[in-house]
Amino acid sequence: RLEIISDIPKGKAVYHFECTDIFKAKEILGDRVCIRGNVPLSLLCTGTPEEVKDYCKKLIDVVGKDGGFIMDAGATLDDAKPENVKAMCDFTKEYGVYG
Repeated sequence: RLEIISDIPKGKAVYHFECTDIFKAKEILGDRVCIRGNVPLSLLCTGTPEEVKDYCKKLIDVVGKDGGFIMDAGATLDDAKPENVKAMCDFTKEYGVYG
């Protein structure tokens, strides 16, 4: 299905992925659109701050490579542990800024 939405003009959309493999989305769409997401809510609810940081690092290194990525949760944060949301935000500010 990702191929179906890949025909959008370059730079004209931001796609938020919740249940889609974000690494596959980067592979197929990464040169056309900005990709937003996808720290799993399950990780934010049950993981540790260190696990959240590790996953965020992987997202930044793979999906954020060459730009076009916005770090975000995969779903609403209602049930997420506050310390995990803080870990996601703080780590992204420290490690994930590129220009």
